[in-house]
Amino acid sequence: MINPPIQLPLGQQPRPPAFISFSAEVVPQTTEVLINAVTNFVNQAFQHIHLLLSTPGGSVMHGITIYNVLRGLPIKLTTHNVGNVDSIGTVIYLAGEERYACPQTTFMLHGVALTTTTPTQFYERNLKERLASVQADQERIKAIYCDRAGIDPEVAERFFLGESTINAADAVKSGIAHDIKSVSIPAGSPVLQLVFNRQGGM
Repeated sequence: MINPPIQLPLGQQPRPPAFISFSAEVVPQTTEVLINAVTNFVNQAFQHIHLLLSTPGGSVMHGITIYNVLRGLPIKLTTHNVGNVDSIGTVIYLAGEERYACPQTTFMLHGVALTTTTPTQFYERNLKERLASVQADQERIKAIYCDRAGIDPEVAERFFLGESTINAADAVKSGIAHDIKSVSIPAGSPVLQLVFNRQGGM
């Protein structure tokens, strides 16, 4: 459920919508910066926030954290695919109450990968633990696909068997996006562009 919007003092006019541009991998540092940016706008009594997304994905845990925070805030959230929204980025995108994809944008859906940064030996017990973790992450993602986009669970399961790249029109047909629409920023709306270095920091 979405929390009720912030109540403005009597006679105070609502603020114009605010826009945040996020073009980065989903990692701990970018997650903290994005959540901080959104909550700062909320604390300034903005009631409608547009999130302009282009991301290659990243950490499942941090992507789901962003999704849950966005869903819990007392705002109207509109998400836009402005480039490529891949992997766990699609989960963040699905947090939007309204969801738009610019023409020529794409979404990439795939299963959760097991990544190691150093040479690692796996025994049967380790493999079972890692497999259980991957399956749990995929169940969480599948539940969000089904709840937010109305995707059939069997269809969602097939996304995890490979990599599926879909265009904006197919995203609308599947329920991921609501419409194909270019971004239009009204005069007077604040625009915050989050800029990160290659390590994910500001």
